[in-house]
Amino acid sequence: MNLSLDYSDKELLNAEINISGSKSESNRLLILQQWFPNLTLLNVSDSDDTNHLMDALNSTSEIVDIGHAGTAMRFLTAYFSALKGREVVLTGSGRMQNRPIKVLVDALKMLGANIKYVDKEGYPPLRIKGKNIKNNKVSIKGNVSSQYISALLLIAPSLPNGLEIELVDEITSRPYLQMTLELLHKIGVETKWKDTIITISPKRAIEDITITVESDWSSASYFYSILALADIGQSLVLTSYKKESLQGDSCLTDIYENFGVETIFNNNAIKLVKKSEPINNKLALDLKNAPDIAQTIAVTCFALGIECDLYGLHTLKIKETDRLVALKNELQKFGANIEVTENSLHLKRATTIHKNIAVKTYDDHRMAMAFAPLAMKVPLTIEDAEVVTKSYINFWEDLDKCFKKK
Repeated sequence: MNLSLDYSDKELLNAEINISGSKSESNRLLILQQWFPNLTLLNVSDSDDTNHLMDALNSTSEIVDIGHAGTAMRFLTAYFSALKGREVVLTGSGRMQNRPIKVLVDALKMLGANIKYVDKEGYPPLRIKGKNIKNNKVSIKGNVSSQYISALLLIAPSLPNGLEIELVDEITSRPYLQMTLELLHKIGVETKWKDTIITISPKRAIEDITITVESDWSSASYFYSILALADIGQSLVLTSYKKESLQGDSCLTDIYENFGVETIFNNNAIKLVKKSEPINNKLALDLKNAPDIAQTIAVTCFALGIECDLYGLHTLKIKETDRLVALKNELQKFGANIEVTENSLHLKRATTIHKNIAVKTYDDHRMAMAFAPLAMKVPLTIEDAEVVTKSYINFWEDLDKCFKKK
């Protein structure tokens, strides 16, 4: 489905948007719920990724197909390895079968897991025979996807001897590791992170507990972009968010101050207000702790004629698509002067924006949503618009709620 968008002749409403629970928090908690069934979860994400994970956890089939759900692939690789007596072939979409997983598989094998590659070395599908994993020490690179490390952390309390993880080299996406540890701590699992060593104690049972998942900050980023492109004085309300968030993407509150957007916390909601024009005409950010909002920020800068240099983006090369190359390709269609490296993006100030461009989404939900606010400047078309369901099922409906005819 291709979707034509044009918000250039519409006025932004002071709408209230209810955003589903964080995909990152939901997926972690769903794995923990398997070890501790008396953990009750509220406001769980309704994203495709989370639904794929829930289906996989409930499946009794030998073949478990998680489609495009990268988080599910990583978390389930570790989970099924530690589930004694369960044998599965874990597979996914064509793109998923070309996303590397060797670093995690090697770490699990170091612990004694029984995992074999069905086809290509280092990539899914995987044949996994679950077993009682008794080894409790492993080392893994800290500059790989944090999901590899979180996958190990999430099985750690179920292991008879717990787990000690040594992180080698620089640590990236630190907030996602801290999120995992905080969720473990919240349900009563003892954790310790000192220097390069993370230690998780084993735990057989927890007290009854209910956790309400905070709404997804990555999903909020697209509405921050809308406010950045809006007129001064316009606003939106998003629920449900808290000031002390576990999500690294909550750094949006500080980053979008550069674009004149203020965040006001009130109970479980945030009000976004366009307070001023952008503060600077050039922006440099290290996004190694929040790479998922890089696409949104790049499009925002382009739309506002702001020069930007974004760093710490090496993990974007192995997402649903190579997001750096995809951003370059699509922004150039609109007239952008942009260069990318293996871990950075460099955008020059734009003075014109080409209109009626068709944005290719590359099977990537974030490409579709990041470019949508640009329709406030020029009419455009989003190809394969339904790709947003991977993380935000109601995105297009919620976007329409924000506008009315002038």
